[in-house]
Amino acid sequence: MDEAAGTFVTKRIYEDAADDDGCRVLVDRLWPRGVSKERAHLELWLKEIAPSAPLRQEFAHMQERFADFRGRYEAELEQNPAVDRLLDLAARHGKVTLLYGARDPEVNHARVLLEFLQGRQG
Repeated sequence: MDEAAGTFVTKRIYEDAADDDGCRVLVDRLWPRGVSKERAHLELWLKEIAPSAPLRQEFAHMQERFADFRGRYEAELEQNPAVDRLLDLAARHGKVTLLYGARDPEVNHARVLLEFLQGRQG
């Protein structure tokens, strides 16, 4: 990976903010329950990078639907100008933490987004 491009990591928004989080960006379309704006310590809430409402509802965080969801969400990301905004943030800040509310750290849209962005960086 090109160091000048910065790095991306994922983290549940329910975890405490850390000094080494870099630029904290919420990538969920809906605000997570029980998290205050102050506790979130966000640089940006980028709703438009999240999966479309119909795709999110169809997926419903069900592991057996994840492979299909991944392909469809990647297709949405290919057309989404917010991807460039995240790549820009990483180049400027060095590190971007993609925050999400889902319980499962592996079966969620932030994981797909992370891998998609890493693929775009080279």
